[in-house]
Amino acid sequence: MRVLVIGGGGREHALCWKIARSPLCEQLFACPGNAGIAEVASLVHFDVTDHSDVLESCSEFGIDLVIVGPEAPLCDGLADTLRAAGIAVFGPSAAASQLEGSKAWAKAFMARHGVPTADAWAFDDADALSAHLSTCPVPVVVKADGLAGGKGVLICMNREEALEAARAMTTEARFGDAASCVVVEEFMVGEEASVFALVEGDTVVPLQPLQDHKRRFDGDQGPNTGGMGAYTPVPAVDGAMLQRIVDEVLVPVAEGLCTEGTPYRGLLYAGLMLTDEGPRVVEFNCRFGDPECQPLLLALDSDLLPLLAATAKGELAGVEAPVFAGGASLCVVLVSEGYPGSYPTGRRIDGLESLAGREDVVVFHAGTVEVDGHTETAGGRVLGVTARGPSVEEARRLAYEAVELISFEGMGFRNDIAHRALSRG
Repeated sequence: MRVLVIGGGGREHALCWKIARSPLCEQLFACPGNAGIAEVASLVHFDVTDHSDVLESCSEFGIDLVIVGPEAPLCDGLADTLRAAGIAVFGPSAAASQLEGSKAWAKAFMARHGVPTADAWAFDDADALSAHLSTCPVPVVVKADGLAGGKGVLICMNREEALEAARAMTTEARFGDAASCVVVEEFMVGEEASVFALVEGDTVVPLQPLQDHKRRFDGDQGPNTGGMGAYTPVPAVDGAMLQRIVDEVLVPVAEGLCTEGTPYRGLLYAGLMLTDEGPRVVEFNCRFGDPECQPLLLALDSDLLPLLAATAKGELAGVEAPVFAGGASLCVVLVSEGYPGSYPTGRRIDGLESLAGREDVVVFHAGTVEVDGHTETAGGRVLGVTARGPSVEEARRLAYEAVELISFEGMGFRNDIAHRALSRG
């Protein structure tokens, strides 16, 4: 099978790393890729936003299966274009991708199908938004409706922060067109978890639960980011809780989309809050999460490619359930100075060679580029140092020991990945 992965971040490196190990993979291509992906795939270059260019490239390289990594091409309808041309693609239609592309749409969809989530209000008028935030209960959550790279969510602990969030979304246009509509949600209390599922029509195959760390600094402080680290499994999501999530969230969503004529085909990501009343949806994503994808695929013992291909081809109901290793996997994200704000690039990365070839630690590249024989930073999130061990404690130890072997000017990371799991004893 000749496979094309679209994207160039840590998620796509993890996908390429796993797919390249499949005996079914004849040749692997990636666009645009990065320095790490180049080690396992042939990098090709075309304009992902130009669907005719994508189709021409698929024909040129004889592609049998396309895997779309990031959300923007999916929301832009790339999967629809590929399917219409008879090319198998892992990723939902533009209509189904609205689950991520519009938080207001997702809220309305969940209301129609009885999926538990926070109460919410949507505003496209700045004055009405400010008036609501001047009187609503706090804490409160303010979200840009559209795609904002995982950074368009502001958790406001008091009235002043809520009104500042309104100004950031509207007057300052800090999130651009993504905040042309703003969603205000009630603040939920509980522990967060992420549950991914392969979904094809009304067939739902859940994967091992994970927990992400969105805030930039230790102790869940600072601004939201695209993700500073993740681990799996999650002690708070035992077998009974996972079944509730499948029954109360994932299956109703899959069946609801079928009912509305927009069946899902790809990876459905449910970001959840585990409240006293049960699991409630924080957000949906229409693709693998980043950095959750990295520890998930390191923990996956099954061949990933047949699962992706079966989902893309409408054959998911006939595949064997994926098998995950015992123990735990954990990812620590290394970021550039200033992230998630403005940050420098072009800083030399040292120490990667000392971790090459290890099976218990894999360094996934997110924002990197190869320059004159060495690797440099090329993004805010630079590397995902991911380790696998017999326990969360051991995976964490291995990951942080590996982090100490890597360096670049201004390198930052969180020191407390998996702190909730460890606090449970």
